[in-house]
Amino acid sequence: MPIKVLPPQVASKIAAGEVVERPASVAKELIENAIDAGATDIRIEIKQGGQRLIRVSDDGCGIAHEEAPLAFEHHATSKISSEEDLARITTLGFRGEALTSIAAVSQVTMLTRVESEAAGTLLRLEGGEVVRYEPHGTRPGTVITVENLFYNTPARLKFLRTEATESSHIVKLVSAYAMAYPELRFTLIGNGRLTLQTSGNGKLYDVLVKVFGLEAAQQMLEIEPDEHASLAEGSVPPPGPKTKVWGHIASPSLHRSTRTNQIFFVNRRWIKDRSLSYALAEAYRTLIPTGRHPVAVLNIAMNPADVDVNVHPTKREVRFRDPRGVFATVQRAVRHTIIGQAPVTTMSSRPAAVVPGAWRRQQRLPVGQRRAEMAMEIQRTADTEIGAISSAPMLEQLPMLRVLGQVRQMYIIAEGPDGLYLIDQHAAHERILFEHLKTEQATMTVSSQALLEPLTIELLPQQRGLLEPWIEHLTAFGFDITPFGGDTYLIRTIPAALSTAQVPEVIAELLEAASEGLPVATSAERTLDIIACHSAIRAGQTLTLDEARELIRQLEETTSPYTCPHGRPPMIHLSAAQLEKSFGRR
Repeated sequence: MPIKVLPPQVASKIAAGEVVERPASVAKELIENAIDAGATDIRIEIKQGGQRLIRVSDDGCGIAHEEAPLAFEHHATSKISSEEDLARITTLGFRGEALTSIAAVSQVTMLTRVESEAAGTLLRLEGGEVVRYEPHGTRPGTVITVENLFYNTPARLKFLRTEATESSHIVKLVSAYAMAYPELRFTLIGNGRLTLQTSGNGKLYDVLVKVFGLEAAQQMLEIEPDEHASLAEGSVPPPGPKTKVWGHIASPSLHRSTRTNQIFFVNRRWIKDRSLSYALAEAYRTLIPTGRHPVAVLNIAMNPADVDVNVHPTKREVRFRDPRGVFATVQRAVRHTIIGQAPVTTMSSRPAAVVPGAWRRQQRLPVGQRRAEMAMEIQRTADTEIGAISSAPMLEQLPMLRVLGQVRQMYIIAEGPDGLYLIDQHAAHERILFEHLKTEQATMTVSSQALLEPLTIELLPQQRGLLEPWIEHLTAFGFDITPFGGDTYLIRTIPAALSTAQVPEVIAELLEAASEGLPVATSAERTLDIIACHSAIRAGQTLTLDEARELIRQLEETTSPYTCPHGRPPMIHLSAAQLEKSFGRR
């Protein structure tokens, strides 16, 4: 096939694919344009997860009548004018690609007016072509309506997820920018119902209450409010090489099963960056359980010249001039705040023998092969230092164990034929419950308990759309949940393994899984995992010797006694040889 220049309509759709990945991509670009236009009140309306309609209204500066069509031209922007401007970008948008890309794959109507003009402008585009352009009465500001996204690109349309999933992405987007700009008023309406609304009073804490709920917000710690408060008041970061961090982080008591609730901003631009996630994890090392992740809303303020935001069309990725310096600054700020404001119990810093990456890979392998690989990994790490503690060998069965007692109301001490065993009572019980629930669910004999009085739960508005597709799914696990009007739901039955006090947190984690786009049809194991985790014996619970013996007996009967559902080892083994070596007997 000879080389040829693509027709404009084909090239525009290819370019649109780089910017418009899903409805949330459209909402992101329009919200950023509203913020750059100086808006103080931003209203977002969506229908059918944004595929049918996305409308963003603002009270910003508007667009002059003669410039309105130009706004939809490729690489047309008012935010930069020279190559030098790319080195000091202080606006959210700058590429001039968003509107033209959105218009190429949808039907767009823009109603806009600058305050100095007597009338506004109505502009209508379909598939990137202008079909209406005329004066029109309207208030100052801009309203952009995007309808029938991907109507002319059916291949893209069929890859959209469910309405609930696409809506959840938009909710998270609006929530993020509400946290980045607490001085702006954000309103999100989904299918005619209020989903999120912030006051715009400039207080980040008030936004956290709206996004995470009051209980979670009360467990958030503010990072150096006296030093960084001024940074939160304006969108333009201070000049100079110094990097500063402000925001809110979770106390060690507040953690989640995923990193979904870790929000990072660089100069108030919402980004994703693995190094920042790692810096946060390092700051919490030894302070929260393995496999759990803290909630955090962090804004890194720095000189625009020290960060390159011109890396990807979506502008979600950045490149730091001094990545190590940024990493260290974030880690220090977070760690200092935790230690200074929250009472912390330090846990052992020794890493588990099986690293998370290896565990995720092993989960795709048959059980026998998985155990063999884990045993080889443990053998490679054993005896590397005097007194080293390794995970127990991955045998098909547990050895005979004699219970000796309990340490810190967390670990069962037992003697085996070749040394000492420490069993994590929570992880062990979690494995037992997980397999028991899995058997019940497979045979459709899930045990449930009817509550004498229905349990009432209040959801955040943005959680309603996530729960409703899961209600029928949760029935198979012993839940009976029904709407009770507004944001209130009644729970009449729950799994027999749960207590009523555990139900709100279980529902919260299930909704977190739903917000990640986990399909209902493939969520059975995740649901079992969450129920087992919250039903299991907790650290701090005293066990009698008989209870400890019974726990070990039940662990012996499981198919995978050497891992909990999260992949952590329920026990560690200190061999007789290691004991002798530690005491200088060999």
